[in-house]
Amino acid sequence: MTRHVAVIGGGIVGTCTAWYLNQHGFEVTVFERRDAVAREASWGNAGVVAPAYVTPWAAPGMPGKVLSYLFAAEAPVLFRPVASASLARWLAAWLGQCSLERYRINKSRMQRLAFYSRDQLHGLRATLQIDDGMRQGYLQLMRSQRDLAMAAPAIAMLQEAGVPHRLLDAAACRQIEPALSEDTPLAGALHLPQDESASCPAFAQDLAEAAIQAGVRFAFGHSVRRIRVEGGRVTALEINRPAAIGRSDKPPRPMQDQTQQQTQRFDAVVVAGAVDSLPLLAEHGIRLPIWPIKGYSTKLTLPDAALGPRQAMIDEAYKVAITPLPGQIRLAGTAEIGSPKLVPRDAALRTLVKVGRDWFPDAADWASASCWVGARPMTPDGPALLGATPVDGLFINMGHGSTGWAMACGAGKVVADLVAGLRPEIDLDGLTIERFA
Repeated sequence: MTRHVAVIGGGIVGTCTAWYLNQHGFEVTVFERRDAVAREASWGNAGVVAPAYVTPWAAPGMPGKVLSYLFAAEAPVLFRPVASASLARWLAAWLGQCSLERYRINKSRMQRLAFYSRDQLHGLRATLQIDDGMRQGYLQLMRSQRDLAMAAPAIAMLQEAGVPHRLLDAAACRQIEPALSEDTPLAGALHLPQDESASCPAFAQDLAEAAIQAGVRFAFGHSVRRIRVEGGRVTALEINRPAAIGRSDKPPRPMQDQTQQQTQRFDAVVVAGAVDSLPLLAEHGIRLPIWPIKGYSTKLTLPDAALGPRQAMIDEAYKVAITPLPGQIRLAGTAEIGSPKLVPRDAALRTLVKVGRDWFPDAADWASASCWVGARPMTPDGPALLGATPVDGLFINMGHGSTGWAMACGAGKVVADLVAGLRPEIDLDGLTIERFA
């Protein structure tokens, strides 16, 4: 008899999880409060799939960098503290992970999953013939010697792992990207030729359509009110359809043919949602150190491709990614720590526009930029949390932070394998709930 599995969350992570569960022969239902997949954090994603670059936000020198930007008009980090014991604990844990030793451990864990995920992504893209606008190559722009110094630990790890990379001077960098402004200081750049960029929402939508054809059910406009547990095992979900939360370019469309509240029985549940899913787990004693770090993005028309980037890149000083999309240019970045309310801030938009205008002044009408904001569910040390929980039949695929697109396919495959009772193809050391036990 086919087991019925519920996936909570229809972002890129939940959609990938549902696909792989279906491939294992499970009956799968995805519960998503929006009217389509990839409408929240996945919607405004930078579009970067860069396993060689993925890095924990807890890094040597980051606390000082955060403090140095507290009163700057444009900054990669906005600190807006709120009275919250959970936030205080998260910040304390984050500070404890900013040593070089912990950075190397955490980055290694993230890269293990990211490289595996890229392989799975390439397999799905080829098998399902998904066109997500993939472009090869990733460039880290260093404005100053300080940026180069802070990148040194990551570069050393690339060398140790034998990952292809090139450290470029300004002239060589501008040969690769001729549209880069000569007026913006450029100390050098790190080129990662095997990393890539693509549209996360486009991939998620195509994968969801393939999953629906394969038998996966997507219950849009639905959210989960409670996970029922009896005798230490998952038995059912209590479901309702509340008003939309957050912000999307398109408002959610209510499901008029569904009852307001209902209960459905399941043999297993995978929680792949954002921070609003945490209370569902906390009710059963599962308290995860995840906080919503807000991120911002803007997307503008690119009338002439020659005036914009050829490949994805990131400004290391401001931690803003610049991604070329068909006929468009996207900028994403700025980490806001504090209030989880999704309210756009002018300071974040100023930072995105400054970076775009600094490097590609003629590429877009920068004065017309508007801001999208989303919440990135982030662990204090960086790696996501995958796999089983103390409740039988309850699994998690959470805490990917800003690297959800880079991790989604691999994380979905790992968790689906675990639900099926199979051994994952990568080592899960440091990627499960046990590291916070």
